[in-house]
Amino acid sequence: MHSIPTILLQQLQTLDPGAEFSGTPPRIVSSTGTHYYAKLGSPAEQEQYLGEAESLKHIDAAAPRLAPRVLASGVDGDRPYMISEYKNLTAVGKAAAKELAKRLATELHRYKSLEGFGFAVPTYCGATRLQNGRFHSWEACFGALVGDLLAQLAKKGRYASLCAKGERIQQEVIPRLLGARPLVIQPVLLHGDLWSGNIGQSEDGDPVIFDPASYYGHNEADLAIARIFGGFPESFFKTYHEHLPKTEPVEQYDLRSDLYQLFHYLNHTLLFGVNLQRRNPGCHLRPSFQGHYASSAERKMDILLDAKL
Repeated sequence: MHSIPTILLQQLQTLDPGAEFSGTPPRIVSSTGTHYYAKLGSPAEQEQYLGEAESLKHIDAAAPRLAPRVLASGVDGDRPYMISEYKNLTAVGKAAAKELAKRLATELHRYKSLEGFGFAVPTYCGATRLQNGRFHSWEACFGALVGDLLAQLAKKGRYASLCAKGERIQQEVIPRLLGARPLVIQPVLLHGDLWSGNIGQSEDGDPVIFDPASYYGHNEADLAIARIFGGFPESFFKTYHEHLPKTEPVEQYDLRSDLYQLFHYLNHTLLFGVNLQRRNPGCHLRPSFQGHYASSAERKMDILLDAKL
């Protein structure tokens, strides 16, 4: 037990009375045979831990067992902690991918907020603190998310062209693409960072999602990053839309996808820069895309600005 921080041990003993515990965080094993995922953060990580815990709780309410269930979370002194179910995961097979698509379409992306778009607490996509809060419309919510990334990139002083085009996206594209009728978007629960590195398959063959950056927004936004970084078979998207059709107007589906992908390219430009050659320990790095995020973001902007909206 000496390798387990005191606060984690105290919480584990409450969860599993009378048991003995072994292992080193994050994987802890109880003498009763239960495995736990337990971690203790630094004072600077309080918001990240809160955002992750709240995201997982919302996902569990919307789609039970689709994500690890949070068993305990809080702050000890100034250090955040979280204990959840431990999932022994492998790569997602075709059957699990189709099941994931179905569960997203019929459960997670049907779970609506009664308080509008956004989220009650900040969540983090990698190391980036999302501009959450509450918004009356998806146009306002997504505009704030993109605007915050552009403001942070502008402070770096290296992305003048990118930021100039980004301002046009905010002024010309987002209102026309996300605010125009007949588009009707409901604030549904999103994972927020749904790429192949944040999904797995349990020992029972069930899909599992983790490391969320949740908020309430347009369901199609969750599909965008899945298309960027691969790992999702085409059958995933086909199955998804069999259960949840594309939002009208369908003819603008690809442009909306470009816009949602732009957000992630901007975020990765912010996180990793143009020529980063090492992993940032606070984020997920997709190595094959090192050095290409800013140019990819600008290409998406050109497509959107050239479109007839």
